[in-house]
Amino acid sequence: MTGTAAPDARPAPGDADAGIRWTVRHAYEGSPWWRAHLEGAGVDPASITGLADLERLPFSTKMDLRDSYPLGWSCVPESDVTRIHASSGTTGKRTVCAYTRGDVDDWADQFARCFETAGVTPDDRVQVMVGYGLWTAGAGFQAGAERLGAMVVPTGPGNLELQLEMMLDFESTVLCATSSFGLLIAEAVEERGLAGKLAARIGIFGSERWGPKVRERIRALLGIEAFDIYGLTELYGPGTGIECPEHEGMHTWSDYYVVEVVDPETGKALAPGEQGEIVLTTLRKEAMPLIRYRTRDLSFVYPEPCRCGNVHPRIGQLAGRTDDMVKVKGVAVFPAQVESVLARVEGVGSEYQLHIHREPGHGDVLLVRVEAEAREGLQEDLVHQLREGLSVRPQVELVEPGSLPRSERKTQRVFDHRSS
Repeated sequence: MTGTAAPDARPAPGDADAGIRWTVRHAYEGSPWWRAHLEGAGVDPASITGLADLERLPFSTKMDLRDSYPLGWSCVPESDVTRIHASSGTTGKRTVCAYTRGDVDDWADQFARCFETAGVTPDDRVQVMVGYGLWTAGAGFQAGAERLGAMVVPTGPGNLELQLEMMLDFESTVLCATSSFGLLIAEAVEERGLAGKLAARIGIFGSERWGPKVRERIRALLGIEAFDIYGLTELYGPGTGIECPEHEGMHTWSDYYVVEVVDPETGKALAPGEQGEIVLTTLRKEAMPLIRYRTRDLSFVYPEPCRCGNVHPRIGQLAGRTDDMVKVKGVAVFPAQVESVLARVEGVGSEYQLHIHREPGHGDVLLVRVEAEAREGLQEDLVHQLREGLSVRPQVELVEPGSLPRSERKTQRVFDHRSS
């Protein structure tokens, strides 16, 4: 049996100090794993007063969560667990997260807020084209739309012809997908000449970072306003933050969790505006609370309030993950760096791949394969600009637009052949 105490009455959303106190006490009293983790760091829950003591608390990681598999991290009796979800397992073994009824309700409230922030109303028809089941996305998008009062068209992922049929027949106004599948849908609409027949006006895309080239292509082909949404399985799932119409960062719901940004190497807290690793602490999560959880996501907190008037803080669009990084000839390379270069080169598409291999006598070689329109001098221009942006000279291969694979889930960008 995991979880040894029923959840105490949680503080109302909005009181961060009370939320920190409750979370630390709840974790300590409810889970042997958390008790040992906090005691190992010399933390007495009674000494925690609130946000001012946050840096006294120990970090937690995905490896900690995996090591407590399946529900060793849970802080409530199993009889209070109403649902489990699991991560997609992109970077390793799946991590399992548990939810109480209160957690599910809080998640739906946050997701409904996301929809409202993006301009979705109860009159909209929301087509949910993401995975259901263990993956959090489908359940989250559906619950948020239903909480808002909108009609849900739950088509799930894949099945391109079904997606187009439902978009046309049900006049879906809001499209929810990974950015990769959103691009696939947009290109299929263009190929079939359907753009003028669609009712879609908003697209909400998440699960992976996506650059400005992808956003602009989806917007141009579908005629919609595209919003980036934040979330991860450990933090409920998607729907815990979203862009507003200003499209300058994603608002995070500070009445449900606290965002810190730390130096990935030292763990030292960074000032607003400085890029580092996002660290999360929940304020109301019952079954599996987070205390200084290292997400591996790289971003920053905006130092100034948003022009939209929303008082909730913003993080910048994710620059990548600490585990996205590959070293080429000793130089750290992130996909986001490549995207930033490709975004400013005319004639280059949104889709690319990075291939790293070793050549005898030459060491590491980075090949950037990218979709592009044929233009004299483009290849040399890209080599020069990528070398300037990455501090390593790549090889560049230009391929036909539409020739790189599209995916209904996350698109793989990095292929490291050195260990194969």
